[in-house]
Amino acid sequence: MSLFPMMPRRPLALAIPAALLLACAKHAPPPPPPVQVRFVTIAPQSVPLTTELPGRTNAYRIAEIRPQVSGVILKRLFVEGHTVRAGEQLYQIDPAPYQASVDSARAALEKAEAAVLSASALTARYKPLTEARAVSRQDYDNAVSAEAQAKADVASAKASLESARINLTYTRVLSPITGRTGRSSVTEGALVTAAQTNDLVVVQQLDPIYVDVVQPSTLLLRLKRELASGKLTPAGDNQAVVNLTLEDDSAYAHAGKLKFAEVTVDQGTGSVTLRAEFPNPDGTLLPGMFVHERIEEGVNPSGLLVPQQGVTHDTKGEPTATVLTAQNQAQIRVIKTDRAIGDQWLVSEGLSAGDKVIVQGLQSVKPGVALDAKPITLEELRQPGADPKLSQAH
Repeated sequence: MSLFPMMPRRPLALAIPAALLLACAKHAPPPPPPVQVRFVTIAPQSVPLTTELPGRTNAYRIAEIRPQVSGVILKRLFVEGHTVRAGEQLYQIDPAPYQASVDSARAALEKAEAAVLSASALTARYKPLTEARAVSRQDYDNAVSAEAQAKADVASAKASLESARINLTYTRVLSPITGRTGRSSVTEGALVTAAQTNDLVVVQQLDPIYVDVVQPSTLLLRLKRELASGKLTPAGDNQAVVNLTLEDDSAYAHAGKLKFAEVTVDQGTGSVTLRAEFPNPDGTLLPGMFVHERIEEGVNPSGLLVPQQGVTHDTKGEPTATVLTAQNQAQIRVIKTDRAIGDQWLVSEGLSAGDKVIVQGLQSVKPGVALDAKPITLEELRQPGADPKLSQAH
């Protein structure tokens, strides 16, 4: 019999895992540090409401000059790129053959008029003789018919003479409008033909000048309602005052009129072309320039602006903003944006005054992850290179 009592033995299979767990616990990695983010605090402010409409300038009137008679160009009477007046001569086509046609038509008219005199005299001579039965009635009727035919020949000769004169006039190619000329496609000695497809030169009236913008029809309806309610400054019946920004971001000196009449909705795209008219006395605006129209729509006294860096889109395409909660965690909210105001979005739904919107470090933010959040001002956010590489430290 043993002097020591039998001690219970623990199974070896249970003792080994316990030792492994203890060893793993000593070498477990530390928890990750909080994700560094920057946020801006949303505060209500007075926001001027404007609508910018990108568009292109177009000439007020365009005249594509083509010859109306055939011939050889003898002279070009204008300077390319300069302004010409309505009725000013641009080209001279060789008038010699057309002058000859005028002379021939005039001679034919004189011959026809002489025939009328002869026929009228014969009719007058036959009339009393017919009454005295000295001349047959048939001879008198023939004389009357010959007189009528001669008078018809005179009318035809006059028409031919007028046509020849018109053709002679067309050898002087005139400008139908006042405007600026482009490049001439022909020089002296070139042969041109009547009704040719290629124009000789294009004359464009640039004062005033049009600016055409293509926008959704919903924008047209909104602007019309604001014009009717008095939010837009009227410039006449169905017109609103607009300003212009040029390609170099400079302001155009003259205000224009946005016209809502005579627009057609494109059935395929649902868009309309809005046309504005601007004075252009100095010729600053040229056809084809890219510009922005600016319409003042009023002021939102308590608007909420969010930097564009803080607005993303979910899988449905809806705009979202990530808000910092009181527990320093991220909360994603679906918002509704009204329009862009510079580099910020005007938010109408989804955010409230005092919300802290994360604008930097969003790429590392996940639900439930601790955040190291610090505020940032709009001035700091706008500085070049001010966006640090915020990421989770390892």
